[in-house]
Amino acid sequence: MAKPLVLYTAPTSNGYKVSIMLEELKAAYGNLDYDVEKIDLLANVQKEPWFIAMNPNGRIPVLVDRSHSTAAQPNGFPVFESAAIMLYLVQKYDKEGKFKFESGTDEESQMLQWIFFAHGGLGPMQGQVHHFQYYALEDVPYGKKRYGDEVVRLYGVVNIGLEGRDYLVGPGTGKLSVADLNIMPWVRLHKYAGVETLDAFPNLKGWLDRLLDREPVKAGLAVP
Repeated sequence: MAKPLVLYTAPTSNGYKVSIMLEELKAAYGNLDYDVEKIDLLANVQKEPWFIAMNPNGRIPVLVDRSHSTAAQPNGFPVFESAAIMLYLVQKYDKEGKFKFESGTDEESQMLQWIFFAHGGLGPMQGQVHHFQYYALEDVPYGKKRYGDEVVRLYGVVNIGLEGRDYLVGPGTGKLSVADLNIMPWVRLHKYAGVETLDAFPNLKGWLDRLLDREPVKAGLAVP
């Protein structure tokens, strides 16, 4: 029997964000389940017409909410862009606000600020490092240095944001939210980005270790 949600994904940082979010909600509420469809990126399955119909950008992840059909989408409501999917999930399924903040509050604004920081900065910059380090058809030292230096700078930004805190947003030392789960899968690959150790960023290092020790995070990283 089809489950209420289906995640079209692949083993990338953006894909893991959503599978981790789903596993956190599943652990918190116990009544959320989803199917997984692994997309073969090397075969360009994400560029096929059936996939483009869900996401015109032809990228993973895509979440389809089968419990919410529309006249235009009778098989379920599709959501694309990883952060948009995460926000959709907490808006619809996080009824007790365990991973979000009350609408209109300063904390909600701060959460959104960190989400936009990741999508306008850390994610694209680290993606470029990965490209120039491992996939570029020619060696481009300038590209490696330019984006590598920027990733180090952005790690420093998160390190500052975590000063005296366990999580990025919330009163006191904060609480786990979409802000953290949206950034962590990138920082997890710091060695792949040429940053061998996070010792220069102790707040970031402790935060990453704290998140990676969570059972829902481990489960999310095993998907697909």
